Amino acid sequence: MATIEKTTNKAGETVYKVTVSNGRGRRVKRSWRPEPGWSARTTQRELQKFAAELENSLSSGELLTKQERDAEKKAAALEAAKMKTLAQYVSWVYMPTKELSFSENSRTNYWQFLNTHILPALGEYRIADITPAMIQKFLVSFQRKGYAVATCVKCYGILCGIFQMAFLDDTISINPMLKVSRPKPTSADKVAAANQQQAYTVEELRYIFQCLEQESLKWRCYIHLLADTGLRKGEACALRWADVDLSAGMITVKGNLQYTAAKGVYLTAPKNGKVRCVDIGPDVIGLLKELKREQSHACMSEFVFTQDGSPLPMNPQSPTHYFKTFGKRYNIPDFHPHKMRHTAASVAITNGADIASVSARLGHSDVSTTLRLYTHANEESIRRAGQVARDAIKEAK
Repeated sequence: MATIEKTTNKAGETVYKVTVSNGRGRRVKRSWRPEPGWSARTTQRELQKFAAELENSLSSGELLTKQERDAEKKAAALEAAKMKTLAQYVSWVYMPTKELSFSENSRTNYWQFLNTHILPALGEYRIADITPAMIQKFLVSFQRKGYAVATCVKCYGILCGIFQMAFLDDTISINPMLKVSRPKPTSADKVAAANQQQAYTVEELRYIFQCLEQESLKWRCYIHLLADTGLRKGEACALRWADVDLSAGMITVKGNLQYTAAKGVYLTAPKNGKVRCVDIGPDVIGLLKELKREQSHACMSEFVFTQDGSPLPMNPQSPTHYFKTFGKRYNIPDFHPHKMRHTAASVAITNGADIASVSARLGHSDVSTTLRLYTHANEESIRRAGQVARDAIKEAK
């Protein structure tokens, strides 16, 4: 149904206002001008033709009302604002949420995995279109490139976290990771694991101590401390003299010094967030006393381990570099700070220390972590317990 109103514009020209409606509240209005020189009859014919075409366009849906055009623009804007790709979801939702509880080191580590491995392969795909097969193909391809199974499992774990969050917040309706297999060790991984020694034996540790006699006092003290207490390298770097009670033979672990390229050196709480006290042996006490005297003659600092000629704490990256050089110099394979932590725990467990005490000494959040990491040591303790029982039976005969 069309209504026509004849008007005159500012220039004195005749203009017709044509309004059409389909009877269901949908209405549009258009202006129409006759061509100069048209007769009244031609004008009426063309005007009616225009009105009919306008009405047909409205009925067919080709012509939208103002409200419909506004709604369409709004819908298009909302669609454009939606997070469509995996990269968008990671940047806008996943990482901002995770970073609320992440340490700086964890945040850096996650972004490195995402930017180096995951997003280059899957980031540009719509998150809702990523299938289990696509993820499985990525993980298999990643593992075939020669990456260690632990690195592949890390990627798998990050992807699990991303898609689980997206599923819970209704970004996706199905979590594809439920149908993706966790990466398993390849034959090469198994061979490497079999050849890799998790901890040094007591005899190997004695050789390391012999080699240390040729090194500076700072590094002798640092390595003996790690071997005696099982401290993490960052915890040792963060140690202050105020936290060392030489008369009682006790240190208090209050901090963990870390480094990232973005933030530099910074201090955090210990890994599980808890302060703990750890006893130290006479040899370590003697070395610490000697180090304190040496430091007082040079550049006294609140920190036990400092940069050479400076009161600033030792960079937590320095031990890794030093251990590598030390290992090459004295032919000690795979020598790194964390292996001294493994050694301290393994030697204690295999020589009769109970798991709960070792766990508390290492600062693990719970005993299950210690059991998982030092199963090999615990198995040795069990075998020794069996032998003790057999020896006792033989003596009783």
